[in-house]
Amino acid sequence: MDISTLSLARAQFVASLSFLALFLAVSLALAWVLLFFKVRARWSGRGGWTAAYRFWVRIFALAFVLTLAASVPVLIQIGSLWAGLMDKIGNVAGPLLGYGILSVFILKSCFLGVMLFGQRRVSDFAHTLAVLMVAVGQLVAVFWVLALQSWMQTPDGAILVDGRYQVYDWVAVVLNPSVGWRMAVVVVGAALAAAFLMMGVTALQALRRPLGDGERNTFKTALVIAVVAAFLQVPVATGAGQMVAKLQPAKAAAAAGYWESGSEPQLVLFGWPDARAHTNVSDLTIRNAGGMWLHRNADGTYQGLDKYSGMLPPVALTFWSLRVAVGLGLLMLAVACVTFLMTFRRGLDPSTLPVWWQRVLCTMMFSGGIAVVAGWWVSIIGLQPFAVNGTITQSEVLGQIPSSTVLYGLLGYGLLYALLLAAFAGMLFHAARYGVVPVRKLGGGTP
Repeated sequence: MDISTLSLARAQFVASLSFLALFLAVSLALAWVLLFFKVRARWSGRGGWTAAYRFWVRIFALAFVLTLAASVPVLIQIGSLWAGLMDKIGNVAGPLLGYGILSVFILKSCFLGVMLFGQRRVSDFAHTLAVLMVAVGQLVAVFWVLALQSWMQTPDGAILVDGRYQVYDWVAVVLNPSVGWRMAVVVVGAALAAAFLMMGVTALQALRRPLGDGERNTFKTALVIAVVAAFLQVPVATGAGQMVAKLQPAKAAAAAGYWESGSEPQLVLFGWPDARAHTNVSDLTIRNAGGMWLHRNADGTYQGLDKYSGMLPPVALTFWSLRVAVGLGLLMLAVACVTFLMTFRRGLDPSTLPVWWQRVLCTMMFSGGIAVVAGWWVSIIGLQPFAVNGTITQSEVLGQIPSSTVLYGLLGYGLLYALLLAAFAGMLFHAARYGVVPVRKLGGGTP
């Protein structure tokens, strides 16, 4: 089968962005969790919080390194796969990417060494400050990345002149209409990804051996984060969905599986969108419940996919990516609430949970990360065929690369990402089983 260069380039870029999004979310949330552990250890003086910090700082360090490593292929692919993109949006993208890189090196890298290796060499206050600056730097760097990604979804503050965007209002560019909701989605998703990772690891430890204070403190913190973030999904997802319906009607119609404009809006729970027949096969719907997720024209009629002939996003991928994200979100909400109720009267102690429920938590270990990737798929794939929504298509900026070269690159990146994911999971399971190497005190003593 002959696969076009454009399709291969899209697949390669989505794979790289998915890998980046996963570890960006984990490192973002863990940075703030580590700050909480550090502050609690400082205020309470209890060794359990320090033990929790020492274990999870190793996981954060690995996720941070993988995030930096994952950003390199994305930047390379922007210049190779989409060779014409920076020529058209460089006036917008250049400064935003520059601010993101500056945030990494100033607010994170300058303090990361102190955070990871300086705990025994600086005062406790200085070390806590370093952890704070790394967490703030992580959040600031993510904001600049999302500002650019959101601007490409809902461009504002710049105008297309002779094929190139010229900025006339930087505030409107940075604070574009979707950046707030996009940031909220990423933060909540990151919290769930880290929380279920921590709960899963702790449940795995509980299955193997008696838990220490560090593991119990980790589980309590993760469970509270999971419950709060799971409930926050509802208003955040509602606001983000209505924003997409208003500003990106094609993506909203694809995600809803809504084909014919003006027809009765049904909420399609499941089904298979058939692009040729313009219908959903074997669908399960709720009558008159889909209107709030769709764009309405000035006359009040709902706008369907029939209005975008030839410019449709991949409907099936957008449709199912959303349902994977929503389904996992609801499942995490149920698991978090049940776990909280089962442990509430027992001090949120994971060792009091039944063995079968501990295994459920182990199974859910990576559910938050998968939901994060699925959410990014909705955003990235739903934007197609555009690179910048409504103005610049991906085919316009596609580089002159043979399809065979792109295919080999896709296979190579796929293999690399699979190996890195396996290595991360292996290191995580090894640490859960055997613990981490303790930090030596100066002079060779034991911690």
